[in-house]
Amino acid sequence: MRHALLFLLTFLLTAPAWAQDVLTKQNGDELQVKVLEISPTEVKYKRTDNPDGPLISVRKSEVFMIRYANGTKEILSQLPAGAQPSVGSAPAPITGPVVPGDEEPAFEHIKLGGPRLGFTVLTGGMLNKARGIDGYHNLNPFLTQFGWQFETRIFRMPNGTAGLFEIVPLIGGLEQGKFIPSINGLIGIRGPKGFEFGLGPNLTPVSANIALAVGTSFHANGVNFPVNFAVVPGNGGARFSLLFGFNSKRN
Repeated sequence: MRHALLFLLTFLLTAPAWAQDVLTKQNGDELQVKVLEISPTEVKYKRTDNPDGPLISVRKSEVFMIRYANGTKEILSQLPAGAQPSVGSAPAPITGPVVPGDEEPAFEHIKLGGPRLGFTVLTGGMLNKARGIDGYHNLNPFLTQFGWQFETRIFRMPNGTAGLFEIVPLIGGLEQGKFIPSINGLIGIRGPKGFEFGLGPNLTPVSANIALAVGTSFHANGVNFPVNFAVVPGNGGARFSLLFGFNSKRN
């Protein structure tokens, strides 16, 4: 009897250490973890099979549900359309040939938006062509730029690489009493460390050309700080622009 009571007491004392949470991701993966913190943007946990290992962080938008050790459940985000809410069995196979559109979506679309400011330098034939337009005869080759960035993240791969589409309307030359509008439409890729590049049309009253842009984004407290350098060649010269700004996720 004494041994039975000792065993029961040992079990009651050690049982909490065995307790574990189950984290279900948007892609259906279930992880046996111990959730330590849930912030507005991230979920932080440790793996139960390696409790002394590193603290792991995952984006909150990638987590569908957490089932805690006490049996309670917390749904953190909605599953993508067509995804299965439960895990444990593979989804029903697609019958017939697989065509684009049959596969599961690669994460939800994310929209970002924010101000942009910077400057543009006109060179060679580009400057001469601009000065040939009425009202631009005394145009200085150095122009300030003010505008807004509209960005849509089309997809995000598991390694962090993302596909982007951006529209950036700008107004230049205000410091010279000029009003020079331009609009840029860019399709690009952003790497997991923030480096990005894009290519797309650039339209101004002077010309229509192709813009090539490269840059990076810094992230702090839920806000992105993009920095981009763009080149628009053509007409015997080129335009070089350096733009700064900030943006954040919007619904």
